[in-house]
Amino acid sequence: MTHSGKGKHTRAVHGGHDPAEYGGAMSVPIYQCSTFAFPSAEEGAARFSGESPGLIYTRLGNPTVAALEACVAQLEGGCGAVATATGMAAVSTALLTLLSHGGHLVGTHPVYGPSKGLVERHLARFGVSSTWVAAADAAALAAAVRPTTRAIFVETPANPTLELVDLEAAVAVAHKAKVPLVVDNTFAGPHLQRPMEWGADVVLHSMTKSLNGHADVVAGIVVAREPATLAALRNVAMTFGMTMDPHQAWLVLRGIRTLGLRIERAQESAQRLAPWLESHPAIAWVRYPGLPSHPQFELARRQMGGPGSMIAFELKAGAEAGRRVMDAVRLITLAVSLGGVESLIEHPASMTHKGVAPDEQLRQGITPGLVRLSVGCEDVEDLRADLEQALASAST
Repeated sequence: MTHSGKGKHTRAVHGGHDPAEYGGAMSVPIYQCSTFAFPSAEEGAARFSGESPGLIYTRLGNPTVAALEACVAQLEGGCGAVATATGMAAVSTALLTLLSHGGHLVGTHPVYGPSKGLVERHLARFGVSSTWVAAADAAALAAAVRPTTRAIFVETPANPTLELVDLEAAVAVAHKAKVPLVVDNTFAGPHLQRPMEWGADVVLHSMTKSLNGHADVVAGIVVAREPATLAALRNVAMTFGMTMDPHQAWLVLRGIRTLGLRIERAQESAQRLAPWLESHPAIAWVRYPGLPSHPQFELARRQMGGPGSMIAFELKAGAEAGRRVMDAVRLITLAVSLGGVESLIEHPASMTHKGVAPDEQLRQGITPGLVRLSVGCEDVEDLRADLEQALASAST
């Protein structure tokens, strides 16, 4: 890249794209093709042997996808990235690369339900064991490490309780054990949190969420600190067919250009809604990293560039009242996902974390009445009015 800007807004706007490489085009072209022609048989052989960097086949590499990978790697501060078809493909790529038969994973909970399910229901079939500890308990994280531990996997802020993992402490545990620390950075995103600055080895995202931000594509990405790790991740993604379609990549690139603007607008609204919800007579509690009542408020201020736009709360009248609120909203949409321009509300216990056993939900802090709100870019006054009428209807 020829641009010299280092700010996070600048990296989002210009990352991964030099117009001079594309005939002056201000948008990366969509290389919508499955295969690439070789100028000669000799060059084709050289590309397959790795002696030439030329293109072969889109599953193995595509210029549009490569531009997205370069952009997100710059945002996260990694040496490179591997874009994947979905967020779960990113999780799968990372864990399949780092774990094998007899290996052990230490993870933190709560975590996105399918991520934990991948380890406990599928990787376990191939001889991988795991231990899960509370996100906020750095001592338990260290105590869970075994001689067979091959990776530590954390998600911060955690889905859906918004508990935080102390990245500095987690890095210290991982590096003492000489294993990589993998961080799911989906909830915060690189505009608000860059785990590699704290020493993380692998960072992944569901780019379906804030990086794309427009509810029109599913996508994932894995970013590596070191070239050897990047090469191993890419090999797994290519072999298992987890790689991304070029049009999908172009849509995410377009979304990233406004990443900072969207994140900051939504965060500003969340910072106004969270204390209002906390003071509402119908609300039992609110969990938001920007509230002084959050148990890890100071940690959020230390390791995040802002508290983000995700809010968790529970109604005093319990789970049924929460369901009535979700059914009563008119502007906010009852749907799963997060980080988009539109505000979304959902019930983790019966939706995103339905696959987690009820007793395990409670152990992880996922209470039956917990409601997850992803604040979007609408006018905050309209969002507050919608929540006000929904809360009023739930109490009648």
